[in-house]
Amino acid sequence: MIRFLRRFDPRSIRLLIFDLDGTLIDSRLDLVHSVNATLRHFARPELNGAVIASYVGDGAPTLVRRALIADGEALDPAVSAESALASTTTDPADHEAFFRSALDYFLGYYRLHKLDHTTVYDGIPETLAALANGVAHIPAAPSAPSGHAEIAPAAGPGSPSVQAAARHDARPARLMAVLSNKPVRPSQDIVKALGLADFFVRIYGGNSFATKKPDPLGARTLLEETGVPAGQALIIGDSSVDVLTARNAGIWSCGVTYGFAPHSLEEVPPDVAVDAPRELGELLLRFSV
Repeated sequence: MIRFLRRFDPRSIRLLIFDLDGTLIDSRLDLVHSVNATLRHFARPELNGAVIASYVGDGAPTLVRRALIADGEALDPAVSAESALASTTTDPADHEAFFRSALDYFLGYYRLHKLDHTTVYDGIPETLAALANGVAHIPAAPSAPSGHAEIAPAAGPGSPSVQAAARHDARPARLMAVLSNKPVRPSQDIVKALGLADFFVRIYGGNSFATKKPDPLGARTLLEETGVPAGQALIIGDSSVDVLTARNAGIWSCGVTYGFAPHSLEEVPPDVAVDAPRELGELLLRFSV
């Protein structure tokens, strides 16, 4: 269901800025396995997958800091990961060195296992193809046993089904980009491996800029590079981090409730919310206010 909390005209949107984890891809299991492998390596108790998933969204360093001091339970959101980790050792230099070792191990493990189980959410390839072509009709996707979309030639922007639909009902195509807090190299590698790279004019990660989301630097850079005004851009993500990024950059926000952190969208509501990837296409290609 499409739910507007603050009205805007979706037809005016020219730039779509997508979060990655929990928005385009379901990377939950690979992240959970990588975090727990790190915890085992450093003789820390493993964490429940739901707890780890709740830590995703602020970048790898924050994810690892949170996991190191969680001790099997979700962290108090009022306590920063940095201060909690600092309280576990007497010497700040000791805890920072320990953290760096744990982060390096996590990044190395995740680099090797980032595509073990990660998949594209069902409906995302067809929706991106329709948006890239300005097509109001989104072709049905072939069913996949895993519940996620199979990447097939029909999902691409040049597929016959999409081209045929474009001839019947073409709208102006949108520019699309990825802005993730995940490090840029694995972000780019995953997007390419899953067959989505050609849809995006830019793929930026958490270390592409001096600051991460919700700081607006990355979003503002995309506005400058594409020449699109803030009022004609939309950030799409699964957490309050994405909504706050949009607010800080003066951009419209769309929250997706199928991702990792739908609870955070209740705390920081987006301008519009959708419950399924295909609703993004409906919102941007057929919906009018």
